[in-house]
Amino acid sequence: MNSMNLLEKYGTVTAPAEITIQRKLPGPIERIWDYLTDSDLRRQWLASGIMPETPGGTFELVWRNDELTDGAEARPEGFPEEQRMTSDILLFDAPHRLAFTWPPRGEVAIELKAIGSDVLLTLVHKRISDRKNMTMVGAGWHMHLDILAAKASGRKPEPFWQGWLKLREEYERLIPE
Repeated sequence: MNSMNLLEKYGTVTAPAEITIQRKLPGPIERIWDYLTDSDLRRQWLASGIMPETPGGTFELVWRNDELTDGAEARPEGFPEEQRMTSDILLFDAPHRLAFTWPPRGEVAIELKAIGSDVLLTLVHKRISDRKNMTMVGAGWHMHLDILAAKASGRKPEPFWQGWLKLREEYERLIPE
């Protein structure tokens, strides 16, 4: 069976406090790896920050979600213009697997698998603190990965905050109590 046929539109809860999201992206795998690890490319869909290639190395992610898509839109209340987070590299296996900490105790693992001319990206975010954060994290990763898919495909992405707010409501319904 082709793994690309099993893709779900939304992330799924795959264990307690864990969400898994997959996306089919246009290859080659090395190009998608660069979108994950190169600060300038990553800032186009997620956050900037020079990422070390050695496990144990520390790096800072800097989010500026207002800059991810065109057009002025209102940022939801309580969200700063810029957000920063310091993480540690847990695994750096180019161009297939990447894992890093998500403070205070979470972990994100991303795997890339070449399937023909496409790439299957599987993201697993573990040890999410509570259900409220699962809805926010699920909506966040979903929207960021949608922007990555659009940019990698040469399409214009949907406005970030508008999409995130809609997705947060959908994840609120999808994630079990």
